[in-house]
Amino acid sequence: MATIPASPDSPTIWVDADACPKVVKDILFRAALRRNMALVLVANQPMATPPGKQIRSVQVQQGFDVADNYIIASLNPGDLVITADIPLAAEVIAKGAAAINPRGELYTTSNIRQRLTMRNFMDEMRGAGIQTGGPAPFSPQDTQAFANSLDRWLARWQKGANRQGI
Repeated sequence: MATIPASPDSPTIWVDADACPKVVKDILFRAALRRNMALVLVANQPMATPPGKQIRSVQVQQGFDVADNYIIASLNPGDLVITADIPLAAEVIAKGAAAINPRGELYTTSNIRQRLTMRNFMDEMRGAGIQTGGPAPFSPQDTQAFANSLDRWLARWQKGANRQGI
């Protein structure tokens, strides 16, 4: 379960890949290749990846939270995780890593508790038989918001790396 940094000083980008939109994965592939950063897609099914030594996929067994547990056990502080799974994002933040959802929202210590509370409330409502609907379809605006959020995170990382002489 070791990370595979393309550059020993760069973070690894982990993707909770089973439900991640293809367009988001494509953005991540380009970013990993351009920045020479390790990118790991974790899923319970085979994932195609473009050629590149810094990009790989890991297929985990089927089961509840198996991919999430793999990511948590493998990531290091400073890494980035792409996930729409709010409980996973909370664990990522607790380990000192960053989390962005595929719609571009950066989860932070300031907003994750509210997101968890809302998620749990909606789960209780669904459990009580109340129809809550689902998320809106993934849109071009979501794609742009994700690309912008990733660019901001990469710029912050690069600025910190430059200050450290990396």
